[in-house]
Amino acid sequence: MDPLKARLDQIKKSADSAKRRASLYSELAGISDKHTASSLGALQKASAPGKKLQKIGFMMLWVPEPTGVTCAVGGPMIMAGRYLDKKYNGATIHDVGHETKNTLSSINDFKNTIM
Repeated sequence: MDPLKARLDQIKKSADSAKRRASLYSELAGISDKHTASSLGALQKASAPGKKLQKIGFMMLWVPEPTGVTCAVGGPMIMAGRYLDKKYNGATIHDVGHETKNTLSSINDFKNTIM
């Protein structure tokens, strides 16, 4: 094979590699976490409805009242709060935020390693 053709093939392969690398870098530079921070803030501040309902139910259960209406209302509120706590786990809200932060830091580390 002609040495010029071999050199030309090598240059074409290098150019293709450089194009792929440049497109990868431009795509990585496009990853932005501006909106993710506000979403994480909303997740961190979200309340756990089950815990609050349980607390209100316990307060109503322990309030001394002669007719017993608060006791009749407090018990189902506690049960509903426990159901909501299982269905919409309050700990999950914090865990999702924590894992998202870990993922973002991993993406940033990967981005910094490549660039």
